[in-house]
Amino acid sequence: MDPTQFHELRRAALISTLRACRLFAGLPPADLENVAAITIPKPLEKGEYLFREGEPARGFYVVQQGAINVHRVGASGKEQVIHVFRPGESFAEVTLATDMGYPANARAIEPSQVLLVQKQDFLALLRRQPELALRMLSSMSLHLRVLVGRLEELTLRDVETRLAHWLLKRCPDPAATQPVNIELTMTKRVLAAELGTVSETFSRTLAKLREQGLISGRGRVLTVTNPARLAALLRAHLGE
Repeated sequence: MDPTQFHELRRAALISTLRACRLFAGLPPADLENVAAITIPKPLEKGEYLFREGEPARGFYVVQQGAINVHRVGASGKEQVIHVFRPGESFAEVTLATDMGYPANARAIEPSQVLLVQKQDFLALLRRQPELALRMLSSMSLHLRVLVGRLEELTLRDVETRLAHWLLKRCPDPAATQPVNIELTMTKRVLAAELGTVSETFSRTLAKLREQGLISGRGRVLTVTNPARLAALLRAHLGE
């Protein structure tokens, strides 16, 4: 393959990723080309940081492959996961509206590649195409709903309650009495961090739910044996 063909294939893959991103969904091909022209691919090794809290913002990102853990670290040194972003998802758009730098840390939790949409160039593009600004507002609104949901989960009283809530959100019908399989798309360590706990406590909580017959399965698939029973447990824990 000659260099020109390689360049075209790489550019086509980049545009395909942008098109799949909610932020750019439905954008005409010419506009996607304009965004692609100011976008830089960045590969990351597992465990490598994309940015740290407070660093000057170069722009926002779209995940092309892999997974990016966006988190903050408390005064005690405890890491709190805000969200794990996966292919097609964008993050750090808020930096377009501020000069305060990145508000959190971002680290690859598996070999990954992200697309950096450069800040100053994208702001210039927004001035020329105001409809993109409306898409930005929609995307940031979605992220805000995710953050509010995370806050709601973390205010639940214990890890068992938080895990039950997380599992039920992934059951199509929480009132069902038939088993539901849930495939984990992250490691249990990352899921534990998302639930505001550590791996050891998370494992003990899983074991407790297994002993109660509420879940089964191992590895990447967890089976909620009876969503209605799990929902009843959650209501009991919340005193409803």
